[in-house]
Amino acid sequence: MISLDIPDKVDIEIKDCNVIIKGSLGINTRNFNDALIEVKKDNKKLIIQAKKDNKILLKKGKMAENSFAKELTNDMEGTNKYFEINMQTVFAHFPITIEVKGEKIFIKNIIGERAPRISQIVGNTKVEIKGQNVRIYGTKIDDVSQTAANIRKTCKMRNKDNRIFQDGIYKVQ
Repeated sequence: MISLDIPDKVDIEIKDCNVIIKGSLGINTRNFNDALIEVKKDNKKLIIQAKKDNKILLKKGKMAENSFAKELTNDMEGTNKYFEINMQTVFAHFPITIEVKGEKIFIKNIIGERAPRISQIVGNTKVEIKGQNVRIYGTKIDDVSQTAANIRKTCKMRNKDNRIFQDGIYKVQ
């Protein structure tokens, strides 16, 4: 059994197999497997417990309990403070331009290619572009990191030696 403290500015609601977390920056929803774990709200505590009905599923329930607790902790933190990843464009000869249109990111002119490469924005993640800097932020850490990974994957060099052709968009500390 794991007990999580609910922060002051966070409101949690449990419906069916979903935990809805509301905060000052937005709403995060997380679903769980009700065959493995039970989730209950008790005043300012959230209790996550593995079901002990089936001995075969008890070990899986314990593992699901731990990982679900960490996911909920991240979601509660994200509703009050944005998760953020900063990236920067690197190019040698052809300047890379980036545009955000709706749920897609258009990366143009990588090593002189005529067709833009298109990357997908996941969930409610927001992307800001200022010069060579790209700021990716949102309330759900899974969506923010997957959007950054999509951008990185889109910029990967095809049929070229990546030790020589190092143009692309990279994560910066």
